[in-house]
Amino acid sequence: MKRGIATFTLDWGKCPPWLYERMVKLGREMVRVLAQEYGPDEFIKRMGDPVWFQSLGTVLAFDWNASGLTTILTAALKDSIKGQEKDLGIFICGGKGKTSRKTPDQITEWGYKLSLPEPDTKNLIYNSKMSAKVDSSLIQDGFQIYHHSFMFSRNGAWTVVQQGMNTENQTARRYHWHSGNVKDLINEPHTGIASQSFKKEVLNMTASESDKNRALSTDLIKAGYKTVMKDIELLRKHSTEFSRMISLKKGSETLTAVELRREDFKTHPVLGEDFGKSKYLEKILAKLTEEKPESYERLLATEGVGPKTIRALSLVSEIIYGAEPSYTDPARYSFAHGGKDSIPYPVDRKTYDQTIETMQKAVKKTRLSGSEKSQILVRLK
Repeated sequence: MKRGIATFTLDWGKCPPWLYERMVKLGREMVRVLAQEYGPDEFIKRMGDPVWFQSLGTVLAFDWNASGLTTILTAALKDSIKGQEKDLGIFICGGKGKTSRKTPDQITEWGYKLSLPEPDTKNLIYNSKMSAKVDSSLIQDGFQIYHHSFMFSRNGAWTVVQQGMNTENQTARRYHWHSGNVKDLINEPHTGIASQSFKKEVLNMTASESDKNRALSTDLIKAGYKTVMKDIELLRKHSTEFSRMISLKKGSETLTAVELRREDFKTHPVLGEDFGKSKYLEKILAKLTEEKPESYERLLATEGVGPKTIRALSLVSEIIYGAEPSYTDPARYSFAHGGKDSIPYPVDRKTYDQTIETMQKAVKKTRLSGSEKSQILVRLK
């Protein structure tokens, strides 16, 4: 499975009823054929592939480069299999806006209907909640999550497709997860992140390069409230003075911040950070130091921990103790398997052909009319 980027803009319009009805109809046939041909686990896996997901949206006749593809496609697929979930072995929960917050309840409902062991149901809910927390708190890229869809099979394979919006530049970013790719929920768990805009500086706490920063953040919490707050106060004092190099004094020991090594690193996050008195931040830090989570994952899972808490601990770990996190935007490549001019990388012809071939075979095996099949195959070409 390739990691990749799809380019699409933020779409404010609504899907016409006639198009949505068509997507539901075609979606029902495509899911049926793909589930029979490859099995429900493989279907769930493919939904975690941003290229395959985008291609399926194209087959179902939705505009390929609009953010609405994410929300409408998942909603249409959810409606298309309604009443057939048990037969297919595929279950889709969540959706856009308020519906996304119903995901845990919908997973619980399916767990009851399927007589799943309680630990299995709770694990699915945990993975759903943590994927949302990771993409909203550990990847601080300026996109606010507003869509969360959790898909799983009877065997426990699961995929998350969630999307964030940046209203300032009118763009969207889609995050893909698949259980088979997740060795842990914190360190590089994505199968792909689809985006139009890229940033030079994104706090990316999911990167392997952030491992030391994550470890030190956890150690700071274990050290106790007074210790972590003493470091926070140092940042509050020096945040407005920080430039390329600062020196901080802690007792008789002088600590020098990490030198900004990248030439294009014009503005460090600490310069724009508001380290004024924050009772909420202090309350969360007090809670964390009392509970002493044994890992960074448990730290993130703690209720109330959000982007500001993660950012504060990360900056203390970097500025005072020298454990620099990654500031590389995890969104890196173009959607179309590569570019004809080898930018950003040469076309992956094998992957490209396999994607088209899979879709063509599925379309031909649907129970659609000959004219409908022909129209879809023309779009694929």
